[in-house]
Amino acid sequence: MSNSETQSRSAEPEAIAIRALAWTLSDDRRAERLLSLTGLTPEQLRGGLEDRAVQLAVLDFLAAHEADLLAAAGALDLAPERLAAARAELAR
Repeated sequence: MSNSETQSRSAEPEAIAIRALAWTLSDDRRAERLLSLTGLTPEQLRGGLEDRAVQLAVLDFLAAHEADLLAAAGALDLAPERLAAARAELAR
């Protein structure tokens, strides 16, 4: 496996979390719920895109509500299990 393939694989959970965040923020009510339940502010989200804690909070938010998890998985063309796996990888 080449170095770029290794970097791509290691970045995948982060990329999934960022895509999940974009999807979450695409709906005002869902975005408000994310901020309310996680305690994050819009500034923390913008400044923390590369922060694992922020990425993990987004995936935790989705995992906590099955309807959102399934909708996000469908919109991102991922299996719900892949979102859960990305969350587990970020938690390590």
